[in-house]
Amino acid sequence: MSVSRIVRRISSPKKAITTVAMAAATAGLVLTAAPAQAATTNSVAEAKAIAKQMIPNTAQYNAFSKIVEHESGWDVDATNASSGAYGLVQALPGSKMAAAGSDWKTNAKTQIEWGLDYMNDRYGSPTAAWAFWQANGWY
Repeated sequence: MSVSRIVRRISSPKKAITTVAMAAATAGLVLTAAPAQAATTNSVAEAKAIAKQMIPNTAQYNAFSKIVEHESGWDVDATNASSGAYGLVQALPGSKMAAAGSDWKTNAKTQIEWGLDYMNDRYGSPTAAWAFWQANGWY
């Protein structure tokens, strides 16, 4: 009898799990729980604190913060419906942020690191990126 048939025949979820585990053990299989994924999505306050720690210069932090506030409202999961830009700094495509870490989709620190590198490489600093943003409405 297959495991799926056993599960269908047992109405109690607890009994079903026990029965499946027993059937697996009888067949020589080991059932293990999948490792839990740690939630890395950061709150607005956490993201701001991370950025403040990474950008100790007040003027640079303030400029970075203004850009992020306008671009995503400090929402790590922000997605632009029309362009597909993603994250705190609205990277386009969002997958560019993988250069800063594989957890780019959910980790504020990774997104901030990538955004800061982007602003420094393209504009020279967050304050210069903010000046560009103010003149153009984007950066």
